[in-house]
Amino acid sequence: MVNILENRSPKEIGERLRLARSNAGLTQQKAADDLKLARTTLLAIEKGERRIRTAEFRAMVALYGISVNDFFQCATAAAELVPRFRAGYGTSAEAAIESARLLNELAIAEYELERILGMPLRRDYPPERRIGPGDIPDQAEDAALDTRQRLGLGLSPINDMVSLLEREVGIRIFVQPLRTTLISGLFAFDETIGACILLNRNHPREKRALTAAHEYAHFLSTREQPDVLWERPQGAQSREEKFAAAFAPALMMPAAAIRRRFDDLRREAGRFSPRHLILLAHQFNVSNEALCRRLEDLGLVPGGTWDSLKGRGFSGELVREVLGDRARVQETVVSPRIWYLASEAYRRDLLSEGQIAKRLGMDRVDVRKMLDSTVVDGLESEVLDDLESVRTE
Repeated sequence: MVNILENRSPKEIGERLRLARSNAGLTQQKAADDLKLARTTLLAIEKGERRIRTAEFRAMVALYGISVNDFFQCATAAAELVPRFRAGYGTSAEAAIESARLLNELAIAEYELERILGMPLRRDYPPERRIGPGDIPDQAEDAALDTRQRLGLGLSPINDMVSLLEREVGIRIFVQPLRTTLISGLFAFDETIGACILLNRNHPREKRALTAAHEYAHFLSTREQPDVLWERPQGAQSREEKFAAAFAPALMMPAAAIRRRFDDLRREAGRFSPRHLILLAHQFNVSNEALCRRLEDLGLVPGGTWDSLKGRGFSGELVREVLGDRARVQETVVSPRIWYLASEAYRRDLLSEGQIAKRLGMDRVDVRKMLDSTVVDGLESEVLDDLESVRTE
């Protein structure tokens, strides 16, 4: 232990301890009191101005709830993905800070899995696109169209926004239940770990897709500025927030495609009905409300149509009647990439089931379900055998 501490710079050790304390939710004063240290001493250690003693180090990692091995193995302890929060949210800010801490932990866990496996996430980030003067919705429409062209989407619906942003852009996306439904998602960026988004699993899948698109807009326009998307924003919206709010529906529901499909449905039936609204929303993987409000913004239906439909009893029962079993979408506990990384680490005997559960903050039952892939493994083995036999013929 003494050799390890002496071989690391006091500044590196101090920064890692500061972040460990922050992730544990402890203020400097609270930690100093619990450690029976003067606050100035703790401050000097965290700044790297004073080399930490072995006994002090052991007491700190115990207080912060991390093991010595995890502390030194984690190559990303210097990353702090903590978004800033606007004033005025009161106790909701506590839930936001908790959510930011969760995002930080998940990002570090995924990065560490990649380091263990030697499988870094490939980044293909677009250049930052600053918001200029002039009409913001027009800029958002242009940015959404450029994004679709860059990702090779054309005007097609986006079936899986999470996988798209992970696979094609290299953004880390996590879907976890948050303490409050007032928070839809969070975005943060770190030079080492990269861009990260956390989505609220308590929201419907279609809403999460729009939230992911919204946070991607912040990544595109103001990368260095973390963001928290609130369900009911307070105060005047910034230009950046207005841009993100306009970009998300434009990306998910491109104007040209919506207009064409709307005209087709109206021509075939002679009118556009609530049933058509449901089918079109399902086709573009968005909520009925999001689709209807997009139609309003495009001038295809009168303003206030959605509020009128709700007032006349538009409900989920009609949705189930129109869509049937198509309304049921099976979802995994974690993103496809984390599922793959965790399964690979387990298959290679690099991490145990318990270690995976701890790193990802998951229940061991959910981890067991995630790792129970004997059917997939068997099918993969058969496919590889077939490919090998073809190659050698």
